[in-house]
Amino acid sequence: MTVPYASPVKRSITIAGHPTSISLEPVFWSALEEAARDAELPLSALVARIDAERIALPEPPNLASAIRVWLFASKD
Repeated sequence: MTVPYASPVKRSITIAGHPTSISLEPVFWSALEEAARDAELPLSALVARIDAERIALPEPPNLASAIRVWLFASKD
């Protein structure tokens, strides 16, 4: 299997009415877009859901890390 290595790409997303920038590698953006389609949610709504789960943690990671972990965990 060939892994498509690439530098992170920064995108702006609005979460709860507030714009934020998220830097993810293209493979994670693709997986996140696919997860949003599967959940029949706009990308911003899925990111907001992940963000809400993240900030409820005792020691929340940064949002990009939370998204990567969420994507990995959602494959189970």
